[in-house]
Amino acid sequence: MTGTVIIRRVEGGLWVIAPEGAPTVLDNAADVDVVVLEVPGGHLTWSLTSGQPIPAAVIDDMPPAQEWIWAVYGESIALAVDEFDRDTTELTVQPALPRLAANAWRLGYAQWAARWWPASTIDGIAPLDERLLDQEIATLREECELIVDDDAEPVSSDDLSRYEIPGRAQDYALAAGSTSGTSAQALVLGRGSGGWDWHRCPPGLIDASEHAVSWQVSRSTGTTTIGVAAVAAPRLAADIPAHLHPRALIAVAAETVETELNLVGDTWTGQATTPSEAVSAVELYVPGVGAPGLGDSGVRQQVRDIAAARLRRAAADHDIAFDAPLLAEIAAAASESDF
Repeated sequence: MTGTVIIRRVEGGLWVIAPEGAPTVLDNAADVDVVVLEVPGGHLTWSLTSGQPIPAAVIDDMPPAQEWIWAVYGESIALAVDEFDRDTTELTVQPALPRLAANAWRLGYAQWAARWWPASTIDGIAPLDERLLDQEIATLREECELIVDDDAEPVSSDDLSRYEIPGRAQDYALAAGSTSGTSAQALVLGRGSGGWDWHRCPPGLIDASEHAVSWQVSRSTGTTTIGVAAVAAPRLAADIPAHLHPRALIAVAAETVETELNLVGDTWTGQATTPSEAVSAVELYVPGVGAPGLGDSGVRQQVRDIAAARLRRAAADHDIAFDAPLLAEIAAAASESDF
């Protein structure tokens, strides 16, 4: 895990130790490919899509951070930070504790997977076993005792009911395309399909495919109806609390209509009436989760490609690289034939 990082000071007295161009928590919005780990005195980040093994660090409290900088980046960088008197400087990374540096990545990645793993029946990406993932996160936290912030709350992949909202196969694709509530006599005026912004719903609720959401515009007895369907995430429980039901924002002409989706079998469905027949966009969200405008379908596809590649690696033997598959990924790869 060698390479170079640039050391600099930024506004607010913060320290940044990062490979050139690497994402940090100072960015306006982290995309779904960014792994974040809270550590004493700051945060570490990695970019999955760039295959970045060396973390970027943003440090707001240097004394506790000096307890791990030498282990992750090397003694020369720890000394350079301590003696820093220039605007920027570039140095070579040579971790004093390479295993700890590797486990820090694994811990951050495991916590990332608990939130962003793109489980999809449509795309054939098996879900991760939540208990295995939580157990591995707990084990990695123990192995990363030097670098884990004791006051930080570990990310967990518990059941969806843990989310308190504040003041996934052709058959499934077809299911998504058949919206409910349309009579056989209705005139179908249009159809469409697409993906959804992963930032705006909790994990494990909706299939992560870019073809998971579909809509159909129909007209019957003088009324125009838009039916929306979204394939549910694999292994989704049937008793999802009402406050976690996704809602659909449907952009039509100069207005937006909204409908709540309810789970029918393996599909979330809902419909709304509108005077317009032209649907320009359908967005899904759960109230209180995420913010609009953060999603990037290109990055989501890269994340799917990474997940599929990791499952292929997990099906092989003797992978000892720092980013070797997690136990939950190995179990998911073994279960793919049944998925």
